[in-house]
Amino acid sequence: MSEDSVTMNTIDTTDSTGTMDAWTWQTAGAPQTLAWRQAAKPAPGPGEVLVRNRAVGLNPVDWKFVEWGSPAWRPGHVPGVDGAGEVVAVGPGVQREWLGVRVAYHQSLTRDGSFAQYTTVPVRALMRLPPGLNFAEAAALPCPMLTAWQAMQKVPHQPGLEVLITGAGGALGTLLVQLAVRSRWRVAAMCNGRHFERMARLGASTCLVPDSEGSTLSSRRPFDVVFDTVSGQHAAQLARFVAANGHLVCIQDRMETPPVAPFTTAISLHEVALNALHAHGSAAHWRALVEAGERLLTDVLHHALAPLPVEPMPFARLPQALESLKAHTTPGRPVAVVD
Repeated sequence: MSEDSVTMNTIDTTDSTGTMDAWTWQTAGAPQTLAWRQAAKPAPGPGEVLVRNRAVGLNPVDWKFVEWGSPAWRPGHVPGVDGAGEVVAVGPGVQREWLGVRVAYHQSLTRDGSFAQYTTVPVRALMRLPPGLNFAEAAALPCPMLTAWQAMQKVPHQPGLEVLITGAGGALGTLLVQLAVRSRWRVAAMCNGRHFERMARLGASTCLVPDSEGSTLSSRRPFDVVFDTVSGQHAAQLARFVAANGHLVCIQDRMETPPVAPFTTAISLHEVALNALHAHGSAAHWRALVEAGERLLTDVLHHALAPLPVEPMPFARLPQALESLKAHTTPGRPVAVVD
């Protein structure tokens, strides 16, 4: 490839040294073990673009994998699944029209991610930002927003369903409540009492405090659908409150064994695994996901969808922001602003 053709496929002139700042993973441990490093700025491969990150969305999966590690990670790996910024270079096979486009994305956990000034991202994972939506707001959305949409797709959309959503006060639960209300379902939101007023404003018909014994649910008629955002074990405990032929959607973790006896309520069990789509999703899956994401981003811009408020923090304080997310010490969604 000639020097001229390389120039045509990039518009970034901010760093002539070919390096970038990044938070890197060295070994399994708390977020404070992340190391600030100068790393080589990556080049996009076939079907990829280079995004100059302007904001980095932080998710529970980020601090969990920093603590756990991954068989795919080696010292120097850049974590982070969510980001937003501008496309500054395109790889072979990618149209130059992407150059300069404002995007948000959800990255595979196995690839170097968004905790850096630059990230290479498969073009199929890019969501165009509507004009007027800022990078910090956009970066906070991909993981919870796309997961909520995926969870909704597990269930036949019939008006009037009785639905329980656990962990409704979090970023994912907040979006899921609104999508369920849009579908004309009657939503019971299970969350901390401090979220009750907000859940009512979002359209929940009932608010319930978390109850591991299920005593608050025992007197209710069964739910047609239960969305659990807590754990596989928690979801299994709720199975007895799902109506015959109903649906139990496990969003965090999965249920390894059937939670009800055979030939009883015959409920359908569903797992949701957004990041697994990178390895197992088809081009059609990605088109549907990205199109849905772009519609939802527009809804956020026009206040038709209300996510948790963004809590901007400097990129240099990203480990502290991850700690805050883990400890639930911020009311909003922490976002590391790269600029």
